[in-house]
Amino acid sequence: QVQLVESGGGLVQAGGSLRLSCAASENIMDMRILSWYRRAPGSQREWLASISRDGKSTYLDSVKGRFTISRDNAMNTFNLQMNGLKPEDTAVYYCYAKSFGGIWENWGQGTQVTVSS
Repeated sequence: QVQLVESGGGLVQAGGSLRLSCAASENIMDMRILSWYRRAPGSQREWLASISRDGKSTYLDSVKGRFTISRDNAMNTFNLQMNGLKPEDTAVYYCYAKSFGGIWENWGQGTQVTVSS
């Protein structure tokens, strides 16, 4: 089973930046979609951004222009660059991958991001 491991979370002041990374145990070029989600306390998990195999990206409106998803096919990693962080961005962030044909999907373990005001 494909394993996804996030890194890069932490505590940052409002207006600051963090870069999250997700390392996959297998070739990400074999994965149909790579995404980032988050779950804030007391809320449901929320989709943030996705990037396709050909590099096309889509974003939740509230993070568009602040967050950037990218992929490094050689390293089998995908990233979420987060700029202009706000206290309401505080959440556990998860990476997600889905195979072609929907044969499998998997989640990372989550990484905590805390933005102080």
